[in-house]
Amino acid sequence: MKWLHKLLFLLVALSPLLTISQQKYTLSGTITDKTSNETLIGVTIAIPELRTGTTTNEYGFYSITLPEGEYTFMITYLGFQDIGQKILLNENRKINFSLAEEAEQLEEVIVSENIEKLNIRKPEMSVNALEVKTIKKIPVILGEADVIKSIILLPGVSNAGEASSGFNVRGGAADQNLILLDEATIFNTSHLFGFFSVFNPDAIKDVKLFKGGIPSRYGGRVSSVLEIFQKEGNSKEFKMSGGIGAVASRLLAEGPIVKDRSAFLIGGRASYAHLFLPFFNIDNKAYFYDLNTKLSHRINENNSIYLSGYFGRDVFSINDSFINTYGNSVGNFRWNHLFSDKLFSNLSLIYSDYYYGLELDFVGFEWNSGIQNFNVKYDLKHYLSDKLQINYGIHNNYYTFNPGKIKPNSPDSGIVEDQLTKKYANELAEYIDIEHTINENLSLEYGLRLSSFNRLGQDEINVYENNNPVFFDPFLLIYQRADPISVNEPGRKGSLANFTNLEPRISMSYSFNSKSSIKASYIRMAQYLHLLSNTSSPTPLDVWTPSGPFVKPQLLNQYAMGYFRDIKNGSYSFETEVFFKDVENRIDYIDGADLIANDAIEQVILNGEARAYGLEILLRKNEGKFTGWLAYTLSKSEQRTPGRTPTFNSGRSNLETGINYGEWYNTPYDKPHDIALYVNYELNNKWSFNSNFIFQTGQPTNYPVGQFQFQGLTIPYYGLRNKERLPNYHRMDISASLTPKKNEKRRWDSEWVFSIYNVYNRKNASSINFRRNQDTGINEAVRTSIFGVVPAVTYNFKF
Repeated sequence: MKWLHKLLFLLVALSPLLTISQQKYTLSGTITDKTSNETLIGVTIAIPELRTGTTTNEYGFYSITLPEGEYTFMITYLGFQDIGQKILLNENRKINFSLAEEAEQLEEVIVSENIEKLNIRKPEMSVNALEVKTIKKIPVILGEADVIKSIILLPGVSNAGEASSGFNVRGGAADQNLILLDEATIFNTSHLFGFFSVFNPDAIKDVKLFKGGIPSRYGGRVSSVLEIFQKEGNSKEFKMSGGIGAVASRLLAEGPIVKDRSAFLIGGRASYAHLFLPFFNIDNKAYFYDLNTKLSHRINENNSIYLSGYFGRDVFSINDSFINTYGNSVGNFRWNHLFSDKLFSNLSLIYSDYYYGLELDFVGFEWNSGIQNFNVKYDLKHYLSDKLQINYGIHNNYYTFNPGKIKPNSPDSGIVEDQLTKKYANELAEYIDIEHTINENLSLEYGLRLSSFNRLGQDEINVYENNNPVFFDPFLLIYQRADPISVNEPGRKGSLANFTNLEPRISMSYSFNSKSSIKASYIRMAQYLHLLSNTSSPTPLDVWTPSGPFVKPQLLNQYAMGYFRDIKNGSYSFETEVFFKDVENRIDYIDGADLIANDAIEQVILNGEARAYGLEILLRKNEGKFTGWLAYTLSKSEQRTPGRTPTFNSGRSNLETGINYGEWYNTPYDKPHDIALYVNYELNNKWSFNSNFIFQTGQPTNYPVGQFQFQGLTIPYYGLRNKERLPNYHRMDISASLTPKKNEKRRWDSEWVFSIYNVYNRKNASSINFRRNQDTGINEAVRTSIFGVVPAVTYNFKF
């Protein structure tokens, strides 16, 4: 922490030199939703006279310091009425603003003067935000609004196909995404193995995806950050909302505990399609349920506290003899404190738990595994002047990894209870981020993150000859497990390995005028956790493991440059970026790797490298009856695992071939061409129509390249990894929303959503398997498709 304190002291000491000697004053406050008193994130506060401004932080707080004088303050936020207000700044002032939705009429005078868009001048790049209203409109499978399915429509984002969990950003793996719900880490985002995500759209306030230019306050993943904040609850009046869909329903209640000071929110969601299966003599079950909760309380003008939580479970069973249960549990206590009108702080105590359980009656045992995380965060934001802001803080994560425990479900099963070796680790990070406006045209954001990962002791650890758990056979030219020569018992005290990385970040924006700018960024990030999976899409059975003696942390370098332009005063916007990134120490697997219930995972993995590069284009139409966007991504994602430095076993040198002979090969998430089109048409107050179209290059896969006969069997053999591809993926979805005319005497609002997924019934291949035809004896390819055309109806309501 010494370097952080010294740097902060130096910046604070020099800050008077960065401003002119004229007397300055600070305007600060909080901006909220007029109807609910919810704080609003990312509201723009612009001062046209000075061509400057600021935005509210994650808790709706803003602060800006300006020379003495009278200015017009323009407060703008998408979906809300603008406010224009003249304010005389001759002393430090605190003013809170409340914004009304566009449908409401404000009493304040609205200034129609055009002001420049601050996002053109801000150094923030490679960032996409989605309104919850937009997410709810996007047509998805079975009519259930879905955050993860919605971000797939953004440039640089793809997934492994229909009914797949996770998402891939700029050629990265799903486990390289940091997913935060109210600052708590979500380790698995899927319900029903990927049909739905765990995020209830009724409970969400803000969604933001960082693909690059990631600020220093984020770390621990090398691909992206998906940050989601839940609502705080309505502190003005009691409200309820919900929806009834084809396979699931949801209900959310919120209201004041103490009016204008305290509020609660509780929302539940559950599926019920399994209840109808007995009518078709089907004993199988597949369902999910989840719960979102939040309490917020404003103690006084300078202190607010929040307590939020999420609990979700999925259950899948076959004839009650195979029962699979998995889900997330998270909780977060947060304290916002305002030291002054220029210094804002947030303290968070966060607990996150991902659990996976399996019960197999026919073999007589239960299996469970998971990862637990306790996180302490303290973040501060210092508004030194209108040109200089500093974010700094400290984060500490403590992890417990349970790779698996087998437990007999009856005394007579003959199964012996067995706990695979648990692993423990602690990750500490300190960071500082500086937002610096050099002049009217040039803005910078730069910072440092110092991360340290300590792999703590464990009950047992294998010892290998030459410290090498993977052996290369020079005669068969294959990698094999190495047998341990002994087992150490270091216990839980002490450290098995320690890694420290300095992660610099810098972003810049140069604006030619109020309509166009160029931006560039460089980030370096470290990831100390790895998801062990040999599938293209994560499954609940996948296991997280920490870096340690045999697994190195992943290290990212990413470079990006882009051009941004507002067209017709913001009615349209155009963004294009190019990026290149490389990742050191990306884990790879030897052929035939067994990852399930493996207590010596180091015997089947190798350290390789990965790279991705591409071009992203996003054209938006922001105003009018027709709105939407067109996104196109041209990219390449590759991985390489060359042979290691020659090893010596029994006095013999083994020159290794590596994986795929050490050459670059396609990652499972390489999609050279990705096109997404989303269109919304507001016909009138009753009807609106939405449609999206997706095209993606087929996913890399392996096909047999030949076959041989062995004891009367025809056995296929495969060539190099990911050399072939599935057929190209494409589909179109449409939906129509009907909002009945509201009865003025009732508080009840309702909406019907009619949707059709995969309108033209495209049979997209989720996989292609090869088998021997029983009649002809010839091997044949069989395409597996999950969905054809799927109609759905959803009824939404609020009161």
